[in-house]
Amino acid sequence: MPTYVYACKDCGHGLEVVQSFTDEALTICPECQGNLRKKFNSVGVVFKGSGFYRNDSRATTSSATPATSESKPSEAAAAPAPAAAPAKESASA
Repeated sequence: MPTYVYACKDCGHGLEVVQSFTDEALTICPECQGNLRKKFNSVGVVFKGSGFYRNDSRATTSSATPATSESKPSEAAAAPAPAAAPAKESASA
């Protein structure tokens, strides 16, 4: 369960409370009965393993770069497909 930090708007008293996500936020200061506000803190993140930077984001070395294709593109891909001829109308009356 996360720990939330509250601060009183009136007296400045601060407190940390372990609450569930479904619990209602505290609104009354236990010291002066004033209004509490929820403070936002940075989130603790732990990266484990080889990491995004090493695997995905980092520039690749020359030995790991894929070879560029020097072959010509296939003619089927280069030439557009011929247009279909319009169908002939039958003269039945």
